[in-house]
Amino acid sequence: MDIILNPGGRFLLMAGPCAVESEEQILAIARAVKAAGADVLRGGAYKPRTSPHEFQGLGPEGLALLKLARQETGLPLVSEIMGVRELPLFEDVDILQVGARNMQNFELLKELGRFGKPVLLKRGLSATLHELLSSAEYIMVEGNSQVILCERGVRGFDGHTRNILDLAAVPLLKELSHLPVMVDPSHATGRADLVPPMALAAAACGADGLLIEVHNHPDQALSDGDQALRPQDFQQLAGKIRALREVLNP
Repeated sequence: MDIILNPGGRFLLMAGPCAVESEEQILAIARAVKAAGADVLRGGAYKPRTSPHEFQGLGPEGLALLKLARQETGLPLVSEIMGVRELPLFEDVDILQVGARNMQNFELLKELGRFGKPVLLKRGLSATLHELLSSAEYIMVEGNSQVILCERGVRGFDGHTRNILDLAAVPLLKELSHLPVMVDPSHATGRADLVPPMALAAAACGADGLLIEVHNHPDQALSDGDQALRPQDFQQLAGKIRALREVLNP
């Protein structure tokens, strides 16, 4: 995973559905994001939801489907882990994502430090940058330096967006640490129409990559369809990001 952990290297696009729903769905999306230039396939097999009555993910079956998509496309996988007891199931997952709700699950962070796999660590719902960096330290002091920070917005007071995307955090985190910093405009805004402009803004302010939700039928998605781009929209955005990066890094 050298390309992921090298902040001076290529700009990374991690893309895929919020939740793995079926073999047909994940394979179709994996093929589409690969064709558009994605570097990593994202997909949730375990889904922490606010309500216990909402779709919680396919669990082990979802992980198996992600691995099938990796086998076909060659894309590395990033998927969210919920707790220590799931660690054996993630032995063959390339990057383990720690979601906002688990940013201060210190026992999980310590185990991930000993697990040795790259970790994508998301900022908590109301976490300060100091708290995010302290959580990263929990992983690193156990011997795992393969940590990627992810700004995904913090809880705000205006209901027009899901969260408030703190893009100032990107250059600040790069100043305060040596770790690569990614941005998730999908969870930050909660609106597909706002994902492209905020993704471009993130690329412009120095992010090392983006985590973007893509679904072939957002209106039928079992999780967070409102914030998912259609494959053709992701392809268009990926092209704009490449063009912007060429201007910023001639």
